[in-house]
Amino acid sequence: MLRKLNCYVVRAGIFLIAAALVAGMAGCIGGGGGLPCPTPGPSQNLEIQDWYDLNAVRNNLAGNHTLMNDLDSTTAGYEELARRTANQGKGWEPIGTFIPECDFGGLTGTFDGQGYEIRDLYINRPDEYLVGLFGCVYEQGVIENVGAANFTVTGKSSVGGLVGRKIRGTVSNSYAVGNVSADSSIGGLVGYNQGPVSNCYATGNVVAGGVVGHVGAVVGGFGVGGLIGLSEEGTVDNCYFSGNVTSYLSCVDEWNFLAGVGGLLGVNYATVSNSYSNANVTGKDGVGGLVGCNLFDGTISDSYFTGSATGNSPIGGLVGNNMGSTVGNSYYNYDEVLVNSENIITIGALFGEDFEEWLAADNFLDVNEKLSKEGAYYVIDNVSDFKQLLAFGQDATLKFRLTNDLDLNDEPNFYIPYLAGEFDGNGHKILNLSLNSNLASPLGLFGYLPSGGKVTQVGVENINVTGYSGVGGLVGGTQEGTVSHCYSTGRVAGNDTVGGLVGHSNFGILSDSYSTASVTGYSVAGGLIGGNHGTVSSSYSTGKVTGNSHVGGLVGSNARTVSDSYSSSSVTGGEHVGGLAGLNFGLGIVSDSYSTGNVIGDEYVGGLVGSNIDRGTVSNSYSTGSVTGHSSVSGLIGKKEGDGTVSNSFWDMQTSGHTRSDRGTGKTTVEMQDIATFSGAGWNIIAVANAGTRNPSYIWNIVDGDIYPFLSWQP
Repeated sequence: MLRKLNCYVVRAGIFLIAAALVAGMAGCIGGGGGLPCPTPGPSQNLEIQDWYDLNAVRNNLAGNHTLMNDLDSTTAGYEELARRTANQGKGWEPIGTFIPECDFGGLTGTFDGQGYEIRDLYINRPDEYLVGLFGCVYEQGVIENVGAANFTVTGKSSVGGLVGRKIRGTVSNSYAVGNVSADSSIGGLVGYNQGPVSNCYATGNVVAGGVVGHVGAVVGGFGVGGLIGLSEEGTVDNCYFSGNVTSYLSCVDEWNFLAGVGGLLGVNYATVSNSYSNANVTGKDGVGGLVGCNLFDGTISDSYFTGSATGNSPIGGLVGNNMGSTVGNSYYNYDEVLVNSENIITIGALFGEDFEEWLAADNFLDVNEKLSKEGAYYVIDNVSDFKQLLAFGQDATLKFRLTNDLDLNDEPNFYIPYLAGEFDGNGHKILNLSLNSNLASPLGLFGYLPSGGKVTQVGVENINVTGYSGVGGLVGGTQEGTVSHCYSTGRVAGNDTVGGLVGHSNFGILSDSYSTASVTGYSVAGGLIGGNHGTVSSSYSTGKVTGNSHVGGLVGSNARTVSDSYSSSSVTGGEHVGGLAGLNFGLGIVSDSYSTGNVIGDEYVGGLVGSNIDRGTVSNSYSTGSVTGHSSVSGLIGKKEGDGTVSNSFWDMQTSGHTRSDRGTGKTTVEMQDIATFSGAGWNIIAVANAGTRNPSYIWNIVDGDIYPFLSWQP
């Protein structure tokens, strides 16, 4: 009979790559191969008492079937249909496939297990898709009230103990206890999920990449999860996994963020709620205790993790890689959960005492018992108060206000990995932030700001931040979050997507801010922000920037908007190196901005922009720094390709050392300090009496004949 689920019932508290991922999965392909589509016979409702009856379900996929008793190795039909020697050593043939061109093949009826178990199943099909007791559940198909136990299942992709792939069908009140092996989209219960899964659990061993002859590189986001490998849509609610999840797979570098290995779900695009995992999770890319990769619109709520996680960056106690997704009221015990054999802070970390209190109180902590409130804001008066943001940073309804400067000198490697609400620095500063982690990503004083997250009016001084990917002095990364009136000083270093203030921004807002921090990164490094897919305005950078590719004084790589901003940073890099932006591409716009720092690079090196490609646009901007390089080196734009445009923009031929540029207009120093050069090009500019005078009615001010143009807002 079906065991009672003992998971806690808790209180309710960009990319076209996703499409390519789903298309590339191959998924429920039965191999119609252009043959005539099969014609379903008349549907029958079966009472299943032995393996022969179960086997007959494949011929009645639209019927409503009922399991009348347990099935195991002693039940009639096992020798012929489900043991190791059955079907030429392949064991059980999964029920239901899917032929896309025929829109046919999966279970569309109901299978009600009535609480009984199907035991001792053996499947060995390492070259096949859609592998499990049921290969494919389709559309309105339902599997409920059934347990699969003591099984061994091996397949290639879309492989699960109970279901290989579920296309908008339902699985509920069911469980799987056994061992599953495959190359990708593998889960203890369901391999590839589209639709609701509720009140289910799995235990045992889930292994990816351990199939003989199939260990190697995999391209694309193939999930490996204790319960479900990849959940594309629908909900996973009130479920758990206990056991071991192991992946030997690596994926091609440019797709790293799509791979995921998780104790409950490998890759999640859907909703996970009221669930937990107590697993030992081991993988290479995107490893999370509960969810390996939580992507795009993926949501995790009211859930937790209590096992261990081992792998490469990004890795986390709750979620390995959280990109553009939401985490709410979900945690792991920082004092007990080991991430690569260490106690580290990642998204969901909660100190042991708070975690136990949260768990005992039906997954609830009361912010009013921890922090005082003044008006709409909870007060952060000291470091202890600041630490409470671990517990309450996931709540998008909360606002926090700093009332004193804070010194983190005695708190190495402490940061707030996730902030969904608002943090108002109130003009104060946070000193001596020291972070050194190649595991957590993104990384900064605030690791990640989801949509609606906001940080304002705070400075971080004397920072020393070293990470791997998505590294910023104040904010590691954001999806539609806001950073304004903030600054950073000190040092920031990482491998890719590294910025003095913000690591990367997707549709976020960064305004009225600056950084004087030195920045070092291998790829996509910027003095203010590493990778920008959002909006940067009225901001500047002055610190030294060093990297290999996509290196810029203000922004390493820009695919959205940079306006009314400047950089005086000196920049040194390899390729795509610019005084303001290393790369401006796609829908990237640079307008009313300038750079004055010296630029040194190898290839595609420009005083303002290293490479302006695709539909990148540069307008009403200039550069004056010296430019040195070996190939595609010029005063303003190092390299222009595709439909990129440059208009009304200039560079100083004398100070840059270059009389040519791939677009733009070269001028002498005298001409660059003459208002006529710019007003004649349609700039919004006016002459002022001296450098200390400002006329904010205009974007640009200039002391005519004396200095270069400057932005009217700048200090």
